[in-house]
Amino acid sequence: MKLLPYFNKPLLTYLLMVPVISLAQDLNCDVIVDAEQIQTSDRNVFQDMENAIENFMNGRDWTTDEFRPEERIKCTMAITLVEMPSIGAFKATVQIRSSRPVYNTNYESIVLNFADRDWTFEYIESMPLQFNENSYTSNLTSMLAFYAYIILGLDYDTFGNQAGTPYYQIAQNIVNNAAQSGFPGWSGLESTRNRFALVEDLMNQRMEGLRTGLYKYHRLGLDVFESNPEQTRKEVLEVLEAIKPIKERYPGSIFVIAFFDAKTDELINIFDQASMQEKRKAYNLLVELNPNKTDVYSKIIK
Repeated sequence: MKLLPYFNKPLLTYLLMVPVISLAQDLNCDVIVDAEQIQTSDRNVFQDMENAIENFMNGRDWTTDEFRPEERIKCTMAITLVEMPSIGAFKATVQIRSSRPVYNTNYESIVLNFADRDWTFEYIESMPLQFNENSYTSNLTSMLAFYAYIILGLDYDTFGNQAGTPYYQIAQNIVNNAAQSGFPGWSGLESTRNRFALVEDLMNQRMEGLRTGLYKYHRLGLDVFESNPEQTRKEVLEVLEAIKPIKERYPGSIFVIAFFDAKTDELINIFDQASMQEKRKAYNLLVELNPNKTDVYSKIIK
């Protein structure tokens, strides 16, 4: 994996979020609404929806920290509308991705790559999107805010050991407030791969090895790749070892699944120039931890 020098944002500023400007939002989120499956003559609502969601994600200060414009967390929300049961009511799926820069490079490392199949919400053109983290307002804004805080929590975890906890706590509060809404995705009885399950995993103390692993993988590993790729591979192998007992206890953990969904291609590239011994060790660990992608991981040892 060749990382070319480009990214020169002061890392210490990013880590400590030193106040530098008085007006700065936290996210830089691109939103795409795909309404091809929806049969209606009024298509304006879909562009309006896309703009409203993007403004909601990018126009708020989700934290009390100050971000420079270039420090805003890059993310995307690809929303596919699959059904419109009635005017203003929608069923959808969404793919959420976020990334963080790798120090001294132009490389962006994917941190979250998560598919939510249970989006059900109401929206009419020009509808204001209101949110209060202490109470349930609407399913749409609850879902959007939930992922805003998940994205923030994961990003902070990559820069400081378990630094994302305050944001997961807010996300968990959103789940609790929305649980009585009757909309899907908020209950632990529905699925092991929904919003409830994701934040439960992130807040579970038994997942501490992976939470700490996010910091080791990114800050102690990827951020030194240009100067010390051997150190990067050492840290990454230690993270994979730490995931083993978690995988054994919770084989269906959505946190573990989401980690590998985000990191599969990157892991292959990290070990591209490794010794054969390291390649074999990485391959064996990855096949054990993520057997569904055995064929993909075989690239490491070819």
